[in-house]
Amino acid sequence: MVQPATPQVESAQSAQIKNQFGTFGGVFTPSILTILGVIMFMRSGFVTGQAGLGSAMLILVIASSITFLTGLSISAVSTNTEIKGGGAYFLISRSLGPEFGGAIGLALFFAQALAVPFYILGFVEALAITFPAAQEHFTAIGLATIAVLFVINYVGASWAIKTQYVVLTILILSIGAFLIGGVLDFDPAIARSNWESAYTEGNNFWVVFAIFFPAVTGIDAGVNMSGDLKEPERSIPRGTLAAIGVGFLVYLFNIIVSGGSTSRANLIGDPFGSLLAQAGPAAFLVTAGVFAATISSAIGSLLGAPRILQALARDDIFPGLGFFAKGTEQGDEPRRGLWLSLGMGIVVLVLAGAGGGALNAVAVVLTMFFLFAYGMTNAAAFIEQFSRNPSFRPRFRFFHWSTALIGGVGCLMAAFLINALAALISLILVSGIFLYISRRVLQNTFGDARRGFYYERVRANLAKLATFEKHPKNWRPTSLVLSGNPHTRQTLTTYALWLGSGRGITTMVNVLEGDLYERLDERAQAREELEAYVHDNELQAYVDVVVSPSFKEGLAMLLQAQSIGPIKPNMIVSGWPSKPRDYIDFAHQLHMTHELGMSQVILVDRGLPAEPKRIDIWWRGEQNGSLMVVLAYLLSHNWLWNRARIRLITMLDPGETRDDAAAQLAALLDAARLEADYEILPLGDFATQLPRVSADADLVMLGFRPPADEHAEAFHNAYTGFLKDLPTTMLICSTGDVDLMS
Repeated sequence: MVQPATPQVESAQSAQIKNQFGTFGGVFTPSILTILGVIMFMRSGFVTGQAGLGSAMLILVIASSITFLTGLSISAVSTNTEIKGGGAYFLISRSLGPEFGGAIGLALFFAQALAVPFYILGFVEALAITFPAAQEHFTAIGLATIAVLFVINYVGASWAIKTQYVVLTILILSIGAFLIGGVLDFDPAIARSNWESAYTEGNNFWVVFAIFFPAVTGIDAGVNMSGDLKEPERSIPRGTLAAIGVGFLVYLFNIIVSGGSTSRANLIGDPFGSLLAQAGPAAFLVTAGVFAATISSAIGSLLGAPRILQALARDDIFPGLGFFAKGTEQGDEPRRGLWLSLGMGIVVLVLAGAGGGALNAVAVVLTMFFLFAYGMTNAAAFIEQFSRNPSFRPRFRFFHWSTALIGGVGCLMAAFLINALAALISLILVSGIFLYISRRVLQNTFGDARRGFYYERVRANLAKLATFEKHPKNWRPTSLVLSGNPHTRQTLTTYALWLGSGRGITTMVNVLEGDLYERLDERAQAREELEAYVHDNELQAYVDVVVSPSFKEGLAMLLQAQSIGPIKPNMIVSGWPSKPRDYIDFAHQLHMTHELGMSQVILVDRGLPAEPKRIDIWWRGEQNGSLMVVLAYLLSHNWLWNRARIRLITMLDPGETRDDAAAQLAALLDAARLEADYEILPLGDFATQLPRVSADADLVMLGFRPPADEHAEAFHNAYTGFLKDLPTTMLICSTGDVDLMS
């Protein structure tokens, strides 16, 4: 159960001294180090050789555009709310709610935690290629590397950031070495020969795009530092977009100089060797750059994973994670999550041994998690603005819902282009986590955008619905149930909801007599009781309570004012008063409801059936009869009533033959497309035949017309006599809105 943070927890957290990183160290550096990673050294030349200069630049533009649009979404969401720890998880959960946020947050934690040993494996493999003697100590080197990185992070994020400054310096020197060498060796003839695509077997534009796309991701590394930033609302947009821009320019420059200085065969056959050749005497810097790229990515992941876990634990979305909520007094460092990340990394490194290839499929799935996180971030920004949520007022202005929509679709397409099977597996895993969270009782919605989105959709649909004229074919029960205290009228509320059959709208109302100001507290209590009744019994119903000097006036207010635009109540469901206080008032109630255009269902309670087998409808004509048959049809769609047969019962009119009546009922049922039985009774005394024929039914439906004042008492007495030997009965008066033949 998600609980709001207690004051004690909040005060404890506020007492901690947070890190105060700026834009460059807290966002730009982690992001750019992840963007300028292994793919730049090991696969960028392959992409240029396969696609050619023209298509390689197009691939870069498409891939970077997706990341750039995601960066706009991140900037918009992060400048619209107070940012705390958790990175993308925090942004998504505060916009789309705990279900989406929790699903992506847990996936991101595992992705970041397991990415650490993968990057270390890449580092050790590169080391073994450069120094073959290291192959014998593959696992030991990997374990030693993760231990060193753990110590750096354990000391504090500030030391990890300082280490990344060193790594960034090495990376800059490395990139400078092969770019400058490429410029010096640039030959326009080579560039022209490499301009067109020349895909080898098994490769095409989208295959090569899939190979390259992970190169432009990595912006989550900076976003994950959200809780350690001095001004996250300023640093996240600036640092993220700057890293995307710088990364784009570096890759663009690399594609141009590599394509203009190296033959296609070398680009495809030995992309890393091509960079070494471009660097010439400074080739050692390129080798150091590969080491720096893998180490920097590992540091970024080891920084991010514990922080995501800490944010998840503090939001109490998953049971058992509370242990990881605690942070250090200085810097609020998530050391408990860091220990867990270390343990997971050690297990992976030991299992991987000297050949991490068996884990490649898992590595691809982890890439999918990042892409889905980007997609969800775009979805969050899209919903916030598209729903025109008044609270969505981001300081970042260079954003539109269409950019978020394009970015989200692009992330989804990229995931399936990279590896459709891995994308599907990841989607199933994330969906499973989402469903798990959805089934828990979540009390804290974080004020997310879902309500605003649904509100906007409802508002737009109501406006559209108002343009359609009412038609009997589209009639649905929109019921007001005069439930009073529902605990004393459970049969009434149960039947009312059965009649809705999940296709209508039911509102349970209670009318309190008295002065509004004197009974405000009682009104609030009565509303709470209704809401608790609906919640505890898992009913699809809404509630309302009104206070009025008299029941008559209160009902009049409800009947006139209860509506939202075109959705107005069209049916009142109430109980049969065994002894009305005033027959004239009761008749006025029936007349008032009828004159206001609402059908009426009056339930005579004889209890709920255990295994209902038959519904008897006493057919006297199409106006009331149509509503009775439709309500019986809706009732039969409830699981308890789905085996009950509907039986139409009619009495012969003077001069009418049984064959004529049978033909009319058969034609009626055929035109109504309903399966039902019928029984034709001879002309006789209704009061005598009614109990004889229907006493063994499970539900009886009878029509009525509101009586005139002078007949009010006789009306009540007559129906009381009809009902005394019957099972549960519904007295139904239709306004004619329902046409059985439509």
